[in-house]
Amino acid sequence: MAIISFIAFTFLVAGISYYVTRKTNEETSDGYFLGGRSLSAGVIAGSLLLTNLSTEQIVGLNGSAYENGLSVMVWETLAAIAMVLTAIFLLPRYLKGGLTTIPGFLANRFDLTTKTLTSILFLSGYAVVLLPVILYSGSLAISGMFNVPELLGVSHTKSIWICIWGIGIIGSIYAVFGGLKAVAVSDSINAIGLLIGGLLIPFLGLIMIGDGSLLNGISILTSEHPEKFKSMGGPTDPVPFYTIFTGMMLVQLFYWGTNQQIIQRALGAKNLKEGQKGLLLASFIKILGPVIVVLPGIIAFHLFKGNLETPDSAYPALVKEVLTNEALIGFFAAVIFGAILSSFNSVLNSSVTLFGIDVYKQHLNKNANENTIVKYGKIFGVLLAISSMLIAPQIANAGSLFAYLQEINGIYSIPILTIIVVGYTTKRVPAIAAKIALFSGCLLYILSQFFMQPYFINKALENAKNAGISNQESLNLIEAQAYPHFLDIMAILFLVNVLIMLLIGKLSPRKDNFVQKYTEQVDITPWKYVKFSGIIVCLTVILTYIYFK
Repeated sequence: MAIISFIAFTFLVAGISYYVTRKTNEETSDGYFLGGRSLSAGVIAGSLLLTNLSTEQIVGLNGSAYENGLSVMVWETLAAIAMVLTAIFLLPRYLKGGLTTIPGFLANRFDLTTKTLTSILFLSGYAVVLLPVILYSGSLAISGMFNVPELLGVSHTKSIWICIWGIGIIGSIYAVFGGLKAVAVSDSINAIGLLIGGLLIPFLGLIMIGDGSLLNGISILTSEHPEKFKSMGGPTDPVPFYTIFTGMMLVQLFYWGTNQQIIQRALGAKNLKEGQKGLLLASFIKILGPVIVVLPGIIAFHLFKGNLETPDSAYPALVKEVLTNEALIGFFAAVIFGAILSSFNSVLNSSVTLFGIDVYKQHLNKNANENTIVKYGKIFGVLLAISSMLIAPQIANAGSLFAYLQEINGIYSIPILTIIVVGYTTKRVPAIAAKIALFSGCLLYILSQFFMQPYFINKALENAKNAGISNQESLNLIEAQAYPHFLDIMAILFLVNVLIMLLIGKLSPRKDNFVQKYTEQVDITPWKYVKFSGIIVCLTVILTYIYFK
């Protein structure tokens, strides 16, 4: 029964996606990369949410919540504010310029080399970090939740390989051969399934805690573990509260406002009004995200009494505990599978877009027609998918997947955000400033996090142990205070890079002011309720923090 419901839901999504996209002309760049600039608010919102919400989020954040409680909800709630800022300030500028890729703006604002360097940074991050992490974490979840080794009679390692290649091949078919519209439509359907399935897990978990009563379950959980329901993280938590005002907002703004993988959905909007409505709809739903990606971790902590082998096993263990109906198991497996596919094929589609538009067309074949660009973009996508499937099993020892992903992303996220912000907010900063900021941002972050941080932490722990300190809680505090949090480092480097660019702009400005031109590809009349809706979202986030303070 489980296998039947899994296959039925998976094929339903594929069938609807094919039916809706069958008339889209995918021989052109706009048709293939941006869905013909025809995406509506609902499709944009669904695709944004499911592109973001995959197993590295569901498994990783619930693992953090299992260990540290509600404070990790900041990754979800603060995202809503970043989406509001994107809808009001960034998206109008993107659509005015008729952008297909974010680096496309940099070619006009700075020069072609800056655009190419940024595209290569994006592609490197996607290929080496993001795609393999999505594949591995997804395979870990599928294999663990649904007993794939036992089902197929293979070892755990072989089951991970099988899941990786299964997800990779099916995701590649969507992304490489279906284009953005197929990805976005399948995302929207899977988003509905994920909301239903994702809410079902904590619902069943609370009923189990309350011995059949949801309200009793909530009462027991909050009264027995009050320390888990504090929104403001302490110094040893993964996200101390003060970092909201340093690097956290920058990370969120990069992810939701400048990351090609995410913003490509809004770039495919039929007009600015639909794009803004899609972003704001997604931001409202995002505020509810902790119910799916944080609360189950706390429920697992109660049910398993904190005795699980690793925090990242909390969510898979909870799913196995509360789902007993085979039809529901199959449905939830299909939903999780869809979420994994969504993130994988979204990143892959964005990689194909970046390569086809920013690398192949610009440097390898300047005279290529639209059909040729799409063709070679697809070839690149296939090769990238295969390499990701080969790399994915190698990150089994990466530690906490979510923490690993966030910290590694800082190598390219802050430099790219810096040059985009300075590019839009100034008119005379020259191209050389952007190139220097890209290089300095990457190099300084690598130097800080992979050389200086281990040195200072090891030295502090060594001094503490020599002084006779053996209490683990004290050692954790010493480790946390030995070196600035990686979000603080991001904020510092952002300011340093901005100052470098402004200084160069002052000493050697470009000859004329940059003026952005309106390409008239889509209507950029804003939605009349965009600011009002944005204020409501921001107030809701603030009130949530006050309530759980």
